[in-house]
Amino acid sequence: MLYDLKGEANMTPIVGMLFSAVKENNQRLQFITGGMSQEELDFKGPDHNFNSTAQLIKHIMYVDLNWVYRLKGQPLPQSLKELYGPMIDENNRLPMVKGIPLNTLMTKYDDVLKMLNDSCAQLTDADLDKVVAFGHENEKHATIRWGLWHMADHSRYHQAHINLLRKWYGDDSLSK
Repeated sequence: MLYDLKGEANMTPIVGMLFSAVKENNQRLQFITGGMSQEELDFKGPDHNFNSTAQLIKHIMYVDLNWVYRLKGQPLPQSLKELYGPMIDENNRLPMVKGIPLNTLMTKYDDVLKMLNDSCAQLTDADLDKVVAFGHENEKHATIRWGLWHMADHSRYHQAHINLLRKWYGDDSLSK
């Protein structure tokens, strides 16, 4: 297998490279979660006080969906907020996710990536300089270039948590 950050044929070079990084990290996420049982997907660590893999996948997906709409220069529609969200619960934590099959989560995430692909196909490399607001209260500002990079980086960051959960789950299963 050859790894590269070559973009899609319908994208400008830099947009395509950044999209490719997001896409590759999604493929990596699918690989590292492949074969997870529902019990492992919902596992919250040895003391049950960490975010589960299911929560992390849903979180990554929702963050990416928000960025798709920032790239479009549009607010996230309420219907998608209800379908994919919320970002955080009333306690400022990732919302509880339990009992949702991995296939369902990944299918929904694939839908988000298709939206991202469509949005990136509309961007030019010059569009990457546009500044958008983000954050829970839209209190932060970043270029679209940074936003695309952040999507890839954010996924990898939480994949490290998922790998740790997998290790703990394996260790926990041995002690049962």
